Amino acid sequence: MHEETLKEIVNELGELLPGRFFGRVFQLSPFSLAIDFGLKEKGFLFISIEPAAPRLYLIKRSVRELEKASVPLSSFAQSIRSGLGGGNVQSLSKDENERLVRFTFLVENDLGDSLVHSLIAQLTGRSANLFLLDSENRIKQAWRNPHGEGQQAGDLYKPPLSDAKTAGTLKTGSKSPLVREGATSFSATADKYYSELEEWHQFDSLTGNLLANLRKEIARRKKLQVNLRKDLVAHGNPDGHKRVGDLLLANTANAKRVGNRVTVTDYYAEDAPEIEIEVDENLTLPEAASAYFSRYTKAKRAVEEIGVRLVQLESELEKLGAKLVKLEKDAAALAEFGETKARSAAVNKKQKASLTLPGMRRYHSSDGYEVLVGRTARDNDQLTFRVARPNDLWLHAGDYPGSHVIVRNSSRSDIPHRTIIEAAQLAAKFSQARKDSKVDIHYTRRKFLTKPKGSAPGLVRMSNFKTITVEPGENLERIK
Repeated sequence: MHEETLKEIVNELGELLPGRFFGRVFQLSPFSLAIDFGLKEKGFLFISIEPAAPRLYLIKRSVRELEKASVPLSSFAQSIRSGLGGGNVQSLSKDENERLVRFTFLVENDLGDSLVHSLIAQLTGRSANLFLLDSENRIKQAWRNPHGEGQQAGDLYKPPLSDAKTAGTLKTGSKSPLVREGATSFSATADKYYSELEEWHQFDSLTGNLLANLRKEIARRKKLQVNLRKDLVAHGNPDGHKRVGDLLLANTANAKRVGNRVTVTDYYAEDAPEIEIEVDENLTLPEAASAYFSRYTKAKRAVEEIGVRLVQLESELEKLGAKLVKLEKDAAALAEFGETKARSAAVNKKQKASLTLPGMRRYHSSDGYEVLVGRTARDNDQLTFRVARPNDLWLHAGDYPGSHVIVRNSSRSDIPHRTIIEAAQLAAKFSQARKDSKVDIHYTRRKFLTKPKGSAPGLVRMSNFKTITVEPGENLERIK
């Protein structure tokens, strides 16, 4: 706060004091207070020692508003209430050419003796602080951890060095000192100015977080896109696998084999040239053909599933990219997006309050699906019948007690086979069969589950399910 502005505010306050301090203090943030000096409609004295904007002025708030905005009192605020409560404010002054405001109180001790105590508001940037002084001008207590001579508990109080005083001067685009508008007081002008400034900082912080989260989501989807394309390449060409299998079967009688190399006639090519095919030397030609047909089936399924996922990702990236451009380009769009986000966050917060469980394990599958794992039998009940949605996939170890596992699925599309395997490995890992080399895992959509009436927690009835055999493991990215 500018020194001239502070001087005008202190002059206004001087007309309202002295008065009696009854000890009512509201702490509004880690380093700001509202003090009740019994000024009634004039308001409460607001003091902030935030280094970026230390300030002091009257604010007009109802007690209900202050109570709603309050945080628990710090030990310093409690000391103000207990040490100065019931005392009379004898004087209020501002040091010449300093951003220091002194409040002098006359307080009676337990013996009935009157003692003079002081409250020093040191509004000097990085060294901003509040001090309680005894009758000898010695520091009894400081709010922030003080540094320097005359700033420590037990020291005779001295103002901080001049270079520290100017270090935290607030730099904004507005003029300083503040200019009163008409008959408005300097306190009202300061309150309006700093309230708007705080709202802008909050808005700026919100939009910054929105941009950061948006960029993070784009980066995560791009990474998933790269991984899916690598997987697609690794699976190979389905038609190529099928062609090799057909050639091995067609050349069973006339193929020439040396180790893991088989020379066959390529009947699909013009002029039917001879080509070499690599096979497992421990397999017969029909068995090798069967292995290629199996690779064909897997590759074909991967092309279909990964293709659908890549199309979804492309659409999501396009939408996120458009939002990012809009956010970065137009402040008005930022405001609109921020309000929408805030409303959405409020709804999501209510939903999450009833859709999360203490200690529930959360993972991301390789395909980007969220996987939830319960802990206790009661948690399993909550996870399956309150958290899970109808199209979510449910998994559990067959014939063994264990955790319920849920794969979140926002659409009716099939969950990729790789995600099913990863979730099944978790179901095996968090079951009493975790030490077995292979475990049977039952899985089905949540809509095919019911809970028998009066049954124990964790018990379900499946009307339809499939079974997959996997090795226990925890190979997914854990969400903290």
